[in-house]
Amino acid sequence: MQNLLETLKKATDFLARKGLEKPRAEAEHLFAAGLGLKRLDLYLQFDRLLTDAEVEKLRALTVRRGNREPLQHIVGLVEFRDLVLKSDKRALIPRPETEELIDLALALFPAEQAVRVLDLGTGSGAIALALAAERPAWSVEAVDRSEDALALARENAARCGLEARVAFAASDWFAAVTDAYDLIVSNPPYLTDAEVAEAEPEVRQFDPRSALVAPEDGLADLRQILEGAHRHLRAGGWVLCETGIGQHAALAALSTRLGYAEAVGLPDMSGRPRFWRAKKA
Repeated sequence: MQNLLETLKKATDFLARKGLEKPRAEAEHLFAAGLGLKRLDLYLQFDRLLTDAEVEKLRALTVRRGNREPLQHIVGLVEFRDLVLKSDKRALIPRPETEELIDLALALFPAEQAVRVLDLGTGSGAIALALAAERPAWSVEAVDRSEDALALARENAARCGLEARVAFAASDWFAAVTDAYDLIVSNPPYLTDAEVAEAEPEVRQFDPRSALVAPEDGLADLRQILEGAHRHLRAGGWVLCETGIGQHAALAALSTRLGYAEAVGLPDMSGRPRFWRAKKA
């Protein structure tokens, strides 16, 4: 029999050989999930002798990660803001960068103001649920064309105790939308086939391609959103999107043509042009 620390070191070495940037941290997350522990608890049990069944289970999880299956899919969970959400192949894994989109949205309105929000292409429900959790006065609706993604989003709403706070519906962008909103927010597909081909295996092989790639150099869905949002925003309302690199010039021209006011591209914390914000005059 081998103890937990010995097994953890072997898993770390294996993941390092597979090219993972943080093999020890990844191994710890896998072991915590596999043993039903918190990550910190591992440090208190390094001398624990593992059964053969436990070793085999941990080995299988480690091999899956070595094959570049996303950690979030293996453990089945992902942290987003203060929420812990289910994560699987039904929707794009919520990324830390998208958390910045929440901050940008929250900054647009006073915290106590009643705001009506539409989340387009909600996927796992991360954006809609984070906004609902952090702004109790906001009324949040979320749509997606994928029934699988909507099922996952509803499961996450129930998991977070927010099922009464977010209304989910099927819609291909604005196809089934009839109302007007103060804020329309989206993290749509904005990559090209070439960009996905160069992405990490976790993205290239496991994220739904329909949530990543858009035609017209990645701009097709962003164009639909800006055009549709202008029809479905109340006067003074905002549209806020995550975008790709090098797309802001085209979005600026489109925003001007549509008559938006205060249209501007915004960087993320790393300085990468990542967000587009525009206000309906």
